[in-house]
Amino acid sequence: MLDAAADLFQAHGYAATGIQELFRAADVTAGAFYHHFESKKQLGLAVVRERVASAVETTWLAPLRDARTALEGVAAVFAAIVRELDGNRAVRGCPANNLTVELAYADPDFRRELKAVFDRWRAALAAKLADDMGRRALRKRDPEALAAYVISVYSGAMALAKVEQRSQPLGACLTELRTALSPP
Repeated sequence: MLDAAADLFQAHGYAATGIQELFRAADVTAGAFYHHFESKKQLGLAVVRERVASAVETTWLAPLRDARTALEGVAAVFAAIVRELDGNRAVRGCPANNLTVELAYADPDFRRELKAVFDRWRAALAAKLADDMGRRALRKRDPEALAAYVISVYSGAMALAKVEQRSQPLGACLTELRTALSPP
């Protein structure tokens, strides 16, 4: 159910996805659905906790931890996403960004769950940036603010890529991020 819901929310949006559509996509009965979830909203919150958070972990946090520097990690993430977008020949956007734009303002429960995803993302990136600064691989500044900047640049690049239906905005933004994250 979580996989089907995550895919439908990514493709059509949360609000545009009907409960009957969820039942069909997950191949479950209403009874089976309501055995696990009280409502579509509860399913949506579980998607954020289980699938969106996992996607950020896999796409961003693991490569970042494995990289020697934040710049290498960010560049590897952008390159992997560009390959995926070009391979799919379609840009559906970032799952975290899509749900944030759609739901974070209007629903405090979604806002709380999405904030937790972004908080973990920002903290991991800030830790890597702080480590780079400590090793003098990056000019000293506020690692939290720089992490927020990197995530914002990525989020904006994905929004542009979605509107343009091409990966080019990611490459353009990575060029600027290389300057911001280069050694002193």
